[in-house]
Amino acid sequence: MTVSIHPAVDRGVNHTDVPGFAGGTLTCHCSDNPVVVSVTAQTAHNHVCGCSKCWKPQGATFSQVAVVSKDNVSVEQNNEKLTIIDTNAAIQRHACTSCGVHMYGRIEDTNHPFYGLDFIHTELSPEQGWSAPEFAAFVSSIIESGTPPENMDAIRHRLKELGLEPYDCLSPPLMDAIATHVAKAQTAH
Repeated sequence: MTVSIHPAVDRGVNHTDVPGFAGGTLTCHCSDNPVVVSVTAQTAHNHVCGCSKCWKPQGATFSQVAVVSKDNVSVEQNNEKLTIIDTNAAIQRHACTSCGVHMYGRIEDTNHPFYGLDFIHTELSPEQGWSAPEFAAFVSSIIESGTPPENMDAIRHRLKELGLEPYDCLSPPLMDAIATHVAKAQTAH
């Protein structure tokens, strides 16, 4: 079984972190009038994420997401094309209304432990030097997006091969069971 995680890591994690890297731009997938976001700092905690809310490129099982201080993120072009996907979510994901790409996710709740951080997708940038992915988060959640539970061992093995330690809140088999239950409940409605 060939396991595809994300186009940015499938051929290996690219450790191109550049000392003193000061950011770059992120561009949505629109060919005309794209949304352009400026990021003026290096990212931290870059990882592949299996949560069902994170934006993933076509065919990817996981998203790739990192954090940066919200003070270093600004929309440079076509801000009017952005909309918040789910105003009730902890992370306010700002997506392009034309192509659907999530440009940044902001936490507005001042009581949230990650308040002050924005979540961004560095693969939307042409610049090299962003922090490399370090781990995999919410691995079991890919079941909720349609991954068969029986594929999870192979996916975790591939993540470890790539040097991306897979994390869940409980043991992987327990998290798979919880996610399988959630997926079945969603299908029943």
